[in-house]
Amino acid sequence: MTNKLSSILEKRGPIKKIGVLGMGYVGIPAAALFADSEKFDLVLGFQRDSPSSGYKIEMLNKGDSPLKGEEPGLEDLLRKVVDANKFECTPDFSRISEVDAVALAIQTPFLDPASLQPDFSALIEGIRNVGKYLKEGMLVVLESTITPGTTDTLARQILEEESGLKAGEDFALAHAPERVMVGRLLKNIQEHDRIVGGIDDNSTKRAVELYSPVLTKGQIIPMTATAAEVTKTAENTFRDLQIAAINQLALYCEAMGINVYDVRAGIDSLKGEGITRAVLYPGAGVGGHCLTKDTYHLERGVTTSNGDLDYPENTDSLFVLARKVNDFMPDHMYYLTREALKRIGKDVRGSKVAILGWAFINDSDDARNPPSEPYRNLLIENGAEVMVHDPHVLNYPEVEIMKNIDEVIENADVVAVLTGHSDYFKLDPAYLRSLTEKKNTVIVDGRNVLDPDAFIGNGFVYKGIGRGDKNKHPII
Repeated sequence: MTNKLSSILEKRGPIKKIGVLGMGYVGIPAAALFADSEKFDLVLGFQRDSPSSGYKIEMLNKGDSPLKGEEPGLEDLLRKVVDANKFECTPDFSRISEVDAVALAIQTPFLDPASLQPDFSALIEGIRNVGKYLKEGMLVVLESTITPGTTDTLARQILEEESGLKAGEDFALAHAPERVMVGRLLKNIQEHDRIVGGIDDNSTKRAVELYSPVLTKGQIIPMTATAAEVTKTAENTFRDLQIAAINQLALYCEAMGINVYDVRAGIDSLKGEGITRAVLYPGAGVGGHCLTKDTYHLERGVTTSNGDLDYPENTDSLFVLARKVNDFMPDHMYYLTREALKRIGKDVRGSKVAILGWAFINDSDDARNPPSEPYRNLLIENGAEVMVHDPHVLNYPEVEIMKNIDEVIENADVVAVLTGHSDYFKLDPAYLRSLTEKKNTVIVDGRNVLDPDAFIGNGFVYKGIGRGDKNKHPII
């Protein structure tokens, strides 16, 4: 079987034309970098002409990035490859038949984490579109984060059904998960090592050929498709676990009346041979598309593998417990808000709360699964008036995002920082007090961007994640 595919790939020749399905945070920079490589002649970006995202097609074909926030180098690179006629965005999926390789960068959220049910509807639609126009000798790569086992089962089955071809015999199939962070998309793709896992050796080799030209510092790490799937889900699960550890420590420090950042600095100071430690930072919650659901992909992978898992009975996995801790942090922000209001004889009901930051990550417009949302929901459910400011997020379903920060803070009883945008580090307590026109205004810092003493000195009632040393300060 592998000899047949090897012969077909040799006859087809090197990869020259590439298709990328999904013009988002992963697909756009990947397509731009492929197009900028001398190894490739043309990259087609495939985007549905839908009411919600069809606008991207015209923007991209002008060399404009639809991604907002700070994304160094992306728009310049897009203009370069568009001007060179090496990149084109199209809603015509029949043009998949023109390419030698196609990568799918489509979101894979979870419908119900409790029952480990993912929402693969968008991914399945994308795979079906590829299958309809799949030709002999093409390479199909899933970049989406998926449940371990998906490439060699669900994806293979759909592609074979739609095309009438056989994976590993007539076409190559692999998983090469994205490893990018918003705000450094191009840099991450070029410099991070690339995990590449095919369903067989020929598929792996063909995928290595696809990704090698866009790497600068990064190296290719080949493995099986399932191992690649586990690698991606596990690395995000481990990061989520690290965040949960420092979040739980922050809660402990609050209870014991000490500063978690002092403790963190102390832990991080121990260095030497044999000591490996990555101490992250606590905060108001974990958001984004990846960390909020990749744990569940990993959990689902082991439950559907039919393997013999030996683990303590009736016990949450360490990874699921970490998810619960991180999901709890917006609730804790609400608790801090409520307790601070009590200190000045007020209740959540009837109070005006100014939320600063809707994006889940600083200096970005990425507002997927933001911790600000459950915090806002709790406030509204308990009778608060809520206004939201974010300098980067343009809109969000059923939430008005204001651009005038003064208007949001004016007459507020509570100012809550949910995102560490650069602008918020510059907040002046005296000016904020003049806007609120209150003798005492609550300030809740979920990202450690404010100087507690400066705000306390200006009459604010301060609460901060992990700031047990300040959370019960005398009110001035």
